[in-house]
Amino acid sequence: MPFASALSEHPVASQATGEVAGAVLEAIGERPDLVVLTATRPHAGALEDIAGAVAAVLHPLAMFGCAAESVVGTAHEIEETPAIALWAARVGPLAQVHLHASRLADDSWSIEGWPGRMAFEPGALLLAADPFTFPADEFLAWLEQVEPGLPVIGGNASGGRGPGGNRLVVGDRVVTSGATGVLIGRGVDIEPVVAQGCRPYGQPLTVTRSDRNVIYEVAGVPAIECLVEQIKTSLDPVDIAGIESNGLLMGRLIDEHIEDPGPGDYLVRNVVGVDRSTGAVAVEDRVPLGSTIRFHLRDAPGAHRELRQLLEGRHAEAALAFICNGRGTRLFDDLHHDAGLLQRSLGPVPVTGFFAAGEIGPIGGYNFVHAFTASLALFRDR
Repeated sequence: MPFASALSEHPVASQATGEVAGAVLEAIGERPDLVVLTATRPHAGALEDIAGAVAAVLHPLAMFGCAAESVVGTAHEIEETPAIALWAARVGPLAQVHLHASRLADDSWSIEGWPGRMAFEPGALLLAADPFTFPADEFLAWLEQVEPGLPVIGGNASGGRGPGGNRLVVGDRVVTSGATGVLIGRGVDIEPVVAQGCRPYGQPLTVTRSDRNVIYEVAGVPAIECLVEQIKTSLDPVDIAGIESNGLLMGRLIDEHIEDPGPGDYLVRNVVGVDRSTGAVAVEDRVPLGSTIRFHLRDAPGAHRELRQLLEGRHAEAALAFICNGRGTRLFDDLHHDAGLLQRSLGPVPVTGFFAAGEIGPIGGYNFVHAFTASLALFRDR
């Protein structure tokens, strides 16, 4: 089998490391192409020793990961208690990356560490970033110019509470800034799945007047009137109470060529303000004239239904999961919700990942940083 994973909840870091490294070694053997290592905060201080021990046992070609608030394993999500998760794969050609960003005088960003020439065509980038030192949104915009269409799946590390607090794995080393990841070639199929934890309501509508992130008219009427009408005609009192606690959300269809948009086709962003005098609605997104939009609601039943629908009919031999730290038991009543649904949909395949402070994944062929999202990479051996 070209994939393997292991999870240990032992409170002693050396013991947990031995358990996961031994299990993965037995399942996949030495020198896998890629290893993904994640650990919860109680083990963050020992991450250098953990990474060094894993590298000494497995001798991977590339390894990345981070310390996080919570980690993911096959059918399990370990939230805020000691845990180490390890995942290994034989995926063909790849390249380790360690990226840095620096702000220039004109307020733009310079990205350093991207490989200039590669001996293979990259098929995907897996990424773990420090949100305090690495501007993921700006990097994704830069990458669209350098490698247009390259899917990025990953998330911001959630183990630190301020600059210098996050710990990222780069090979057998640990760093506290930038972003670490792996460019993977075409030796394996990687399918991104991005579940934004929402369900749409009302009807798809066309923006008829807008300016950057402010929508003035939808379908020829003031945007706020349209929003109120959609809420009144589509939601019950329980749903409306959910809006009061979770906020207003709007989805923008990224690929306007899709005739029947479904889950995963809209980029969902928060409504950040309304102006009753002008009827305008402001969102955390640029909304060009002519955009198709649809209002969305975030709640646990909707998040469950969306992820289930997105996974329905899909096949994978392994998966990586980057899950918002606002999901888990903060959103769902049951433990291990997303990891459990992954197992029920795909079978008991090797899975690992971490709870992120911002998830990265593509919608409509473009990469974005999300919130309350499960961003997944599904692997199939060629």
